[in-house]
Amino acid sequence: MEDPNFTELRGVDVTMLRAFDALIRERSVSRAAARLFLSQPAVSACLKRLRVAFDDELFVRTQYGVEPTPRALALAPNVETVLSELQRLMSRHQPFDPAASDRILRVAGSDHLCRTLMPELCRTLGALGSRMRVTWSLADYSKTAEELARGDVDLALIPRITQVTGVQTTTLCEDSYVGVARQGHPVFDSGLDLDAFCAWPHVVLGQSRSVLDDTIDSQLARLDRRRVVQAGVNSFSQMVDLLAETDLIAVFPQRVARRYLHALGSCPLPFELPDYRLHACWHKRSEADEAVVWLRGQVIEAIERTL
Repeated sequence: MEDPNFTELRGVDVTMLRAFDALIRERSVSRAAARLFLSQPAVSACLKRLRVAFDDELFVRTQYGVEPTPRALALAPNVETVLSELQRLMSRHQPFDPAASDRILRVAGSDHLCRTLMPELCRTLGALGSRMRVTWSLADYSKTAEELARGDVDLALIPRITQVTGVQTTTLCEDSYVGVARQGHPVFDSGLDLDAFCAWPHVVLGQSRSVLDDTIDSQLARLDRRRVVQAGVNSFSQMVDLLAETDLIAVFPQRVARRYLHALGSCPLPFELPDYRLHACWHKRSEADEAVVWLRGQVIEAIERTL
């Protein structure tokens, strides 16, 4: 007798399963399409076929996108497992070739690292004639471990991660911190002593507390001092734009400060901070994923050339 589960899966192909997985993760047809590098009509067509195959609406449209039905939520873990097993099966029987691969690899990191590393990665893919695609998202450090575990991110490049079961890390580089401000800022005339550091208003990276902010403020508290944080933004490029147009100051890794010499000056801090460390992080299951291993190697080589 034919297994009803196999009967149910008749007519379901890998593209449809990938569309289902993307819709579960993104809860939006447009975002799912962007995630898969497909058009919205293509994803909508996959969804239509999925609804027929599973005899269920699967995703219901809402004001903000789509919501999975109970049936879709029940199917989601099985679909994820099938896709993972298919990837492992392909890797086992067909050695990874970046020139022939059409994988989508997802990196999370700062906008500064994106500006530094993505051109290198794209030039490499172009030289290989590869159909691989790389997406870059701004890292949310508080969610990095969860995103790696879910498979939403293949490789995270972040300054610090708490040790989490299943997440592997390696240190890519170390750097010191410096004070930065716009070219011609009065602080460079008088010097960035402790009084100036606390008197001039600051802009910080991230709209909530970070490890760097906590460390700076702890150091100042030991000296019975406080600084004034006036603004918080989400990226280094936003910080640079704001610094260039105001008298705000900030704390940058020295390598990042050098990238923006056209707009910013830098000087030593009036107190000591632990060195900045950039880490590459990936999930343990990716240890045997040749595409992720290749990506990791390319990032390490690019960092050695450019940072």
